[in-house]
Amino acid sequence: MFSSLSTGIYAGISAAGALGLLAGGCAYAAMWPSSQLFGRTLIAPRRPTELALTFDDGPNPAWTPQLLDILAMHHVRATFFLVGRYAQTERELVQRMVDAGHLIGNHSWSHPNLAITSAAKVGDELRQTSETLEQITGQPVRFFRPPFGGRRPLVLQTARLLGLTPVTWNAMTTDWSEPSSEKIAQRLLHKIDRVTAGGYAANIVLHDGGHLAQSANRGSSVAAANALLQRFKGSYRFVALDEWNQ
Repeated sequence: MFSSLSTGIYAGISAAGALGLLAGGCAYAAMWPSSQLFGRTLIAPRRPTELALTFDDGPNPAWTPQLLDILAMHHVRATFFLVGRYAQTERELVQRMVDAGHLIGNHSWSHPNLAITSAAKVGDELRQTSETLEQITGQPVRFFRPPFGGRRPLVLQTARLLGLTPVTWNAMTTDWSEPSSEKIAQRLLHKIDRVTAGGYAANIVLHDGGHLAQSANRGSSVAAANALLQRFKGSYRFVALDEWNQ
């Protein structure tokens, strides 16, 4: 009797443990930027002397123009992953990005977590954004970054059917909630040093907008971007993501 009871208890514990591991594995596959379990994403090639500055959640009419001025001053191309509904209201700003030579990417229409979004809405979010950006710029959209990094096989498959290369990252900090540009820059410096020391380029994420408010204050993020440009210009080559996907 004791033996049977013990066996049942241990079996229950094992089953619960297995479910926990499965849940943890799914969460890792869906949200961790380096995970490739649900499908391949572009992160960074083995080019440790290259850095890609990427900016999410814009366009932001208050801060994106200042960021564009800084990039122009340093003669650097960047990649902007735009929220479709914001791009629709800031068409001239989107065109300014393209005219300056920057790469435009799809960051969904309304910034949901696509790992838990219905299949129909996933398709609508990506398709509407690409169509809007292409109408504004007259150019095809080729890159897509899932909001929050959230993805599952259907999300990546939908992106590829629309001609989009899914992109994650290997260098990001909480710039959206950190008021100190010095802290943002310092944390990114550590991450960049780590990935380049490991033999990879750095795919850096900063935010020029905010998914909860289009005109979110991104002064610290813009200042941190300028600090990175000043720190690394001359010792690293800054690239847009299309140079890694040819």
